[in-house]
Amino acid sequence: MTTHKFRAFAALHVPGDPLILYNAWDAGSARAVANAGAKAVATGSWSVAAAQAYGDGEGLPLELALAGATRIAGAVDLPVSIDFEGGYAVDPAAVAANAARLAATGAIGCNFEDQIVGDEGLHPIAFQAARIAAMRRATGSDFFINARTDIFLQNGPATHDSAMADAAIERGAAYAEAGASGFFVPGLVDLALLERISAAVPLPINFMAFPGAPGTREVAAAGVARISHGPNPYRTAMAALTAAAQEAFDWR
Repeated sequence: MTTHKFRAFAALHVPGDPLILYNAWDAGSARAVANAGAKAVATGSWSVAAAQAYGDGEGLPLELALAGATRIAGAVDLPVSIDFEGGYAVDPAAVAANAARLAATGAIGCNFEDQIVGDEGLHPIAFQAARIAAMRRATGSDFFINARTDIFLQNGPATHDSAMADAAIERGAAYAEAGASGFFVPGLVDLALLERISAAVPLPINFMAFPGAPGTREVAAAGVARISHGPNPYRTAMAALTAAAQEAFDWR
């Protein structure tokens, strides 16, 4: 069953006709997104943590993260990808062990980032590639490893240039060789640079949508194969909940 879901999920990544992922944070929100017509479900780590009153950056304990993944994967019939941040470990062997546990939840993929969780900067390319390779060995071929680079998130949009795009392309190529299934470039909104990366990296490219970012049609035209919404669905839902609660309290 998971093999079938993995293959269906992988096939949805089409450059120019991107898979849209409106990120969920628990089983209930996953069902709501599925009922809205989603073709797959993905979580965002910020939202999952916030829903449990934890901070992002692996503030949510691993056991709770795995329990949540199990609940979400069991709540919908769609492929489910989990935002697994930095794998809850640094050492490749420990990352592999945690990834194997994630795959056992029924999830068919994950986001896996190259930033140093709890510190500054990114893991060196060769080391991050070794972490991805270890994750691939642990999960087998039927698991979508969406390798995320935090180059653009850690640097403001005004600094995004050709040199930074080249650095991202270098990482994308190394991650592809290590066994990644996709390449995630959150924070990048420059369509020319996005198109350049889409053309150069031999993996489907994932763009993160947010208010003020280019729209779906523009991003699709740049060759992107996947668009996710990160923490914004949770923020939208909580804003609506807060407004409704305020209206209920202000009845007099």
